[in-house]
Amino acid sequence: MLSQIQTTSSQTQLGIGAGIIAGAFWGLVFLAPELTPGFTPLQLSAGRYLAYGLVAAVLVARAWPRLRRTLSWADWRGLAWLSLLGNIVYYLFVAQAVQSGGVAMTSIVIGLLPLAVTLAGLREPGAVPLRRLAPSLVLGGAGLACISWDAAASSEGGSVLGLLCALGALVSWTIYAVVNRRWLARLKGVSGQEWSLLVGVVTGAQALLLALPAFQPGGATHTTSEWMQFLGVVTAVGIFCSVVGNALWNYASRALPMALMGQMIVFETVFASLYGFLWEARWPNAWEAAALVLLLAGVASCAAAHRN
Repeated sequence: MLSQIQTTSSQTQLGIGAGIIAGAFWGLVFLAPELTPGFTPLQLSAGRYLAYGLVAAVLVARAWPRLRRTLSWADWRGLAWLSLLGNIVYYLFVAQAVQSGGVAMTSIVIGLLPLAVTLAGLREPGAVPLRRLAPSLVLGGAGLACISWDAAASSEGGSVLGLLCALGALVSWTIYAVVNRRWLARLKGVSGQEWSLLVGVVTGAQALLLALPAFQPGGATHTTSEWMQFLGVVTAVGIFCSVVGNALWNYASRALPMALMGQMIVFETVFASLYGFLWEARWPNAWEAAALVLLLAGVASCAAAHRN
């Protein structure tokens, strides 16, 4: 019994570590537009997912014969839906939300992902009672309130369409996180990394549809050096953020209860903020610092609730 408890504790610690590192990689996505000025978000997304698909196809090639025998048609349909929800649909909602309502409003709504996934996992196996999660949810909500207040003070507000699209992005990725974890729990003979690579292959195929409008003739012209930088950035994002980051997230999804896993998404916001401060060569203001402290305290409180 003691050995089983120690094993479970070790798995939880490794899962938390994987979730933190995944957030560190995902946070790099927010630097991509700064490194590729002149390219549209649609082009960045299409390039990233095409790179993700190509790299994933190469990495999964050796295991392909076994996976082809292992996966059923239901599994492939699940992959298609997960790819749409977690990548294509999510991005399209975010892009439209930013264009219609602005970055500030969109980031505030998307920042609710940790709370949404945690609440969605209350009925999942291993979930703890809501009353034990209350301190974590209050701390996370307070952190998001600080971000909201700071963003609202420097923005003009968003349109109804922008708000609806941001909520659509929130819902789509929450569903992705919950459904993806359930698929990982059911699958036998398929590792989390292999599942992530298969999602990448399917997403890459779907990204071909994004590439058609993104790179249609008649758009903005770029120099050869700009195209080389663009290819380097989207390839790096595809490898580190999608291939490596998603594999770590799938490991965390199998190792952690849904409610605790949901809190791991906070680290994407934390690292994205830190990268942004470094890029802008400044310290966070009082509201930003308070938000980061509160968000991290919420994760710590959630982890403590699962240890008790």
